[in-house]
Amino acid sequence: MSDLPDLSTIAGSELTETQLRGILAQIDLDVTNLLRDGKLAALKYSLPGGAGLGADRAANLQALLAARQEYQRLLESLPGWTTSQAETCCRSVDR
Repeated sequence: MSDLPDLSTIAGSELTETQLRGILAQIDLDVTNLLRDGKLAALKYSLPGGAGLGADRAANLQALLAARQEYQRLLESLPGWTTSQAETCCRSVDR
């Protein structure tokens, strides 16, 4: 997929509660998998990757936690309930 020159061609809608909960669950899974590796400590670890690139585990954890905090904030900003009003209609009856 090629890079976009600007955001004018992008359209979307607000995330639903279900989508937000799904994103939070995925972030929680990613954090859990990162922590279960047993190599995370107070100092930064670097994992070697392809082409000599590396991934900083502590930076990855920090980014995941920051993203989780933002999505949690979005979830909490949703309305707690939705109200609606039923339409009533009356007809005149000729007798």
